[in-house]
Parts: sequence; structure tokens; C-alpha cells
Amino acid sequence: MQALLDAIAAMSLPSEAGRIFHGRGGMYPGCEQWVLDAYPPVFVLTSFAPATDDQLADIGAALQTRWAQISTHDAPLCWVFQQRGEALRLEGRSETRLMTGEVPERHVVTEAGASYRVHVLRGQNHGLFLDMAGGRRWVSRHAQARRDDRYGLKVLNLFAYTCAFSVVALQAGARQVVNVDMSHGAIAIGQQNHQLNGIAGGATFLPHDIFRSWGKITRSGPYGLVIVDPPSYQKGSFVAAKDYARLMRRLPDLLAPGGHALLCLNAPELGVDFLQAQMRELAPELAFVERVANPAVFADVDEQRALKVLVYRAPELPATV
Repeated sequence: MQALLDAIAAMSLPSEAGRIFHGRGGMYPGCEQWVLDAYPPVFVLTSFAPATDDQLADIGAALQTRWAQISTHDAPLCWVFQQRGEALRLEGRSETRLMTGEVPERHVVTEAGASYRVHVLRGQNHGLFLDMAGGRRWVSRHAQARRDDRYGLKVLNLFAYTCAFSVVALQAGARQVVNVDMSHGAIAIGQQNHQLNGIAGGATFLPHDIFRSWGKITRSGPYGLVIVDPPSYQKGSFVAAKDYARLMRRLPDLLAPGGHALLCLNAPELGVDFLQAQMRELAPELAFVERVANPAVFADVDEQRALKVLVYRAPELPATV
């Protein structure tokens, strides 16, 4: 646990949401169970194995000591502990408790100039996936580069969750984003995220089951960018190992000529080859472009286990004579 304590002792006062310590990547032997995130003004400590009271007391003391050194105001330290593990995962739940301080009732964090609603005291997902910061940067740059295209960039955001991709795309100049997610609650927060960022138009929100809505999704196309960011495992809804192929088959019909697809997968047991082999079989006309780099703090001893974000491109229309 010493590497976690060292990271706490060296951390700066966080101004944006981000990861502080990523033990899950295996870069710090003996600390694989620990993750520490900042959702200012709240720190969120997650353990993926049983944690003892003594361990939590030591971490809490380290956080309190560092907070006293870096805090620029009189607000008390606020931190939340979430216990995860295999048994809890199989039950689809986690245990979360407030350790010290008070979480803002309306908790808003920022990342790269955008604001997002988060909720760190309920559920395993807090409203913003911090490891996807590199993917959001890629989408922002991509939309910025195409803001002067004749018709503007039209984006399809599948498994949109709270629509962070939509926010950054529209901020960067995309013409339209169609957000699709079966969770009404997540889509509602996504709408709030657009309002938080002063985005009054350009976004469509469809709280639908993607696999039952292909007709509506296809009629709104074609798209210059299709973002596919599904859960790796969601019982009764999506299992990446068998269901990702159903998405890949649709990509050639959804994409405009020269359009791009951003394929995301956060399943440690499925490597890059899983995506690439299926794409070669199911959408061979799409060309692999690159793998988007994850934020440095998410370094992993095995990049096959880390978050995968792959870019593909559809062929251009043949030139006319």
C-alpha cells in the first residue's frame, strides 16, 4: 500500500476530475486493489479487494495530512470509499460510504473546459469515465478539424451514457450528435450536461434499446463519426464477447464515405485482437487507423488489458471522371 500513500503525499490540489493513483494497472506490485480518483472537491478511493479498518485509517490519515498542506481554503477534507470485488460484482453492486466531509448536493466537475454532473455516492459509475479522457480529446480534435466541412460533422453516439462525447463534439464544432442509450436516467443527466455547457442545440437524445432501434438510428444517418462505447458486461443487456459483433456489422451502413468509427472496449479479458479480428471479418471495408493512447496515469503492465479505443475509417467515394 506504500505506493498509494506516496502518491497521496506527492499529489497537487486537483482542479479537474482525474485519476491520482491507478493500482489496477499492475505498475505498483502489492497495490493492485487500490484506485484513487479526484472529483473535486471530493476524493474517491476504490478497493477491488476487502480492505481492513487499519488500511482505511492509514489512507485517511495520509489524505488528511496532504489536504492540510495543499488546501487553499478552510473547507474540510471530503473523501468517499467504495468497496468492490468479485462477489459484489457478480451481484451487480458495490458498497459506498462517506468517510469525512460532505459531498456537494449538486456535484459538478470539469475536464478540459467542459463541465459534467457526477454522483459519487451511488452506483459503480459516477457519471464520467475518467479513463476515457483520451477518447474525448480525440473526438474534440476530430470535430474541430471538420468544423468547416461543407455539411458539418454528424455524430452517432451509441451507449451514450451521460453524453460526455456529445458535449465535447458540439463544443468543438460538430453540427449534430444523436445520443442513444437505454437508460432514461443517464440520458437525463446527459441533457443536463449540455445545459451546463451552454449547448442549446445540435443534440438529439434517444432513450432507446439500440438493438431495437436500428431503423430510427439508420434513418438519421449517415454519420461522419460513429462512437461505440458499450459496457463490457451488463447482464441482460450487453455482453461484449458475443454482442459487439452485432454493432460491427452495422458500421458500413451507418458511416458516410470517409467517415470514422471510434470503437471502445474496457474489458481486461478481451485484447485489441478481439476487436481487430472481428472487424476484419464483419466490416472488412473499414480500415484501421490507430489506437488512441490512454492517459498516462492509466499505464498498465499489459496494454491488452487496458482500455481499448480504436479508430477505423470508411472508404471514400470513388472519384468521378
